[in-house]
Amino acid sequence: MHSEYLSALNEAQRADLEKRLQGRQTGRCFICEDQIDRVLHQGQLEIDHIEPLAIGGADDENNFALVHSICNRNKGASDLRIARRMAEFERLQKLAQDQGSRGVNLGHVLERHGGAKYPLRFKKDGSKLAYALNELGDTNIIEVPLYKDKLSEMDYCFVKLPLEYLHHDDRINPRAIGANIRGLIEEFMRKRPQLHISLGWWAPGHDGTGQVKVFDGQHKAASQILLGTRELPVRLFIEPDINVLLQANTNAGDKLRQIAFDAAVIRHLGSTLYADRVKKYQEMKGLKEDDYHFSEKDLVSFFRGEHREITRYIVDAVRDGITHNKDNKLMEFVEWSGKGADRPMAYATIERTFFSEFLYKKALSSPIDVGFELAENPRQLEKDQFVKLMNLFADIYFISHWDPDIGGRRVEMQVQKGDPMPELHLRAWRIAREEVMGTIFQYVRLVIEQYYAWTGKMVDKERLLQYKMSDDLWDRISTFLSNLSKLPCWVDRQLSTTVFGAKQNRDYWWTIFTTGKSPSGVPVLIQPIDLNRMIQK
Repeated sequence: MHSEYLSALNEAQRADLEKRLQGRQTGRCFICEDQIDRVLHQGQLEIDHIEPLAIGGADDENNFALVHSICNRNKGASDLRIARRMAEFERLQKLAQDQGSRGVNLGHVLERHGGAKYPLRFKKDGSKLAYALNELGDTNIIEVPLYKDKLSEMDYCFVKLPLEYLHHDDRINPRAIGANIRGLIEEFMRKRPQLHISLGWWAPGHDGTGQVKVFDGQHKAASQILLGTRELPVRLFIEPDINVLLQANTNAGDKLRQIAFDAAVIRHLGSTLYADRVKKYQEMKGLKEDDYHFSEKDLVSFFRGEHREITRYIVDAVRDGITHNKDNKLMEFVEWSGKGADRPMAYATIERTFFSEFLYKKALSSPIDVGFELAENPRQLEKDQFVKLMNLFADIYFISHWDPDIGGRRVEMQVQKGDPMPELHLRAWRIAREEVMGTIFQYVRLVIEQYYAWTGKMVDKERLLQYKMSDDLWDRISTFLSNLSKLPCWVDRQLSTTVFGAKQNRDYWWTIFTTGKSPSGVPVLIQPIDLNRMIQK
């Protein structure tokens, strides 16, 4: 909104105002908090209202801030206070991704703001719970009522704790915080209370102290911390059965759809539950921790009342082991939640292409540890060969080809407008389409099956990646993917409005690969895909 105050200033007065604001802000941009140099940034600085005039902000110096022009253009919110918090969140996001995390969680926010430092000691006294914040120099004994949840029979209390005593539980809640945290920050900024408080749990260690672990409500907690809150209320379960909390949180995101868990988080939780069931089976059977002479089917039979869930946990553990393998180069190009503008594909695309085509989704009857010493364990082979296949795909189509600065925002529309577009980036974007990748992997399956038919080796077609594939077979797959990358259709700008204009299905691309034309007759390939020719160098 137009500022009459700023309009009335002459050049010298505006320069003086900039200098005062720079001093008040300790020489840093109000939004990004990076340094401001009024000489080097000349012409690239702006004065804006901290609280917008439209919502009652004053048009005077006390409501002005000095910002980089680019920060002001990219702020995404008219309120500079919110823009400042979102800029901090983006810095945390980048830091988390650089550290190999799928995104920011409450733990990152707590660490940034001096939280998650100390454990806490509780003392039960009948229906009361007592504690003291000794590490902060507060020796006062605080007492709170202790309740029992009638349904779960767990003890709990309500406490208000400084950030120093709060820790994030990334086992029960591995979710990343999304950019939709902006809405919560705006709500709290407008002094509108959120009714749901954080949930946490506490259990003592050998010394009688334990960390307060927050496992639910991290978005609301993080929003308040980013706004400067130094203590938060928590509904705290005292010495609960952690597996029950883990199962409840998993069901909330999976069965009950109460929480917007993305698929990758559900797989991670399933993997954790699988490890818990293995441990429980060993304990109930009197087995040692390193004894795995039982099968996945034994687990399914033992936990008969949840046999469907156990099978899913087994498969989730395989998925999770693949996507979180530190050597998996493809995941750098995957958006964990949805399909963002910076990366070419969503995690859901991985599920519907790689995993849909090759992942064995049934329980195995062989012992879990069979073949480990000889590197012939079927599940480990499956995971290792999945990673190798994904790395091939990344090497050929994405690494050094995908430009995150261009991203995937309106790529085809830019092509249709005649805007410049690097061919390798365009190819990466088009091949990353789910329907294209799905069809490609149908052909990769044919390459593998053809090889085994040619060599006379009998294999279970549902378990192709559980057999150790020879160097010769890997060479054929690599050659096929490489030759496929050279097809002119991936960089043909004329196909933008037809073949690549709208989302298609696999049948559409199967028709193209087998006939050379789209179902409507648009020529796409010079000739249909000849598998024998495509595996020749």
